[in-house]
Amino acid sequence: MVDSDWGDWLVRAVEDADPDGLAVWYLGCNGFIVKSSGGTTAFIDPYLGIGDPPRTVRMVPVPFDAEDVAEADAVLATHEHVDHVHGPSQAPILANTGADFYSADAGLDVVDEEAWTEEWDVDAGQLNEVEEGDEFEVGDLTIHVEPANDPDAEHPVSYVIEHGDTTFFHGGDARPGDFEPVGEKYDVDVGVLAFGTVGMIDDKETGEPQRTRWYSDENMIVEAANELQLDTLVPTHWDMWKGMTTDPTVLHNHARSFPYPEDLEILQIGDRTDC
Repeated sequence: MVDSDWGDWLVRAVEDADPDGLAVWYLGCNGFIVKSSGGTTAFIDPYLGIGDPPRTVRMVPVPFDAEDVAEADAVLATHEHVDHVHGPSQAPILANTGADFYSADAGLDVVDEEAWTEEWDVDAGQLNEVEEGDEFEVGDLTIHVEPANDPDAEHPVSYVIEHGDTTFFHGGDARPGDFEPVGEKYDVDVGVLAFGTVGMIDDKETGEPQRTRWYSDENMIVEAANELQLDTLVPTHWDMWKGMTTDPTVLHNHARSFPYPEDLEILQIGDRTDC
């Protein structure tokens, strides 16, 4: 179990918040908390682990302890990788709040492997399998499951979250390729896309450093933003792993000559933005 560097101030701030529409907090890596004006709270890809040092090393604080979360209605997972489906980060949230967990089949395979229903007080009825084309309600949020092009994942999905006239998009770690139909279907106000550099990461089998790409580079993320026709792009994951970090402000230059995104918002871990 990993202890938070910050105590419980962030989760208490979310609990105390009373947004007019949809408020979003960035948790570092690719994690978010979304809270609506009706009080519905959804976590997306919350990860509180430190990676697998020395191969993967967390470069940002652990923003809260999972056991400190007292209010949640849903936890959404975009794909099965450890920083997106992680028992110690997510199962205590389900156990403490009764929230439902939503993931594609590959993510639920991880849940089974980690024995969430045995290791934590999680009921099997809280675990929900989703696939592209699904739509479901969580409180006053309408959530659509859409495709995602992540060649490193077994079954990735993306999520479109609607609340009133506001639409929030989370693309997981996906790269451009599958988002054009999403951009045609929805008017996305704020979209989250993973961004990072190419780095030298130790191979799992040999331990030898290998040139590795996990996320979109500058040109790819702008291409994805144009597929989605984003009003506002929020780049993520650029802060997380040693050897993969980069400067998101460079995206101003790369996006300048394209119609989308219309705006670029740089969030740091713990920051709140209102859609």
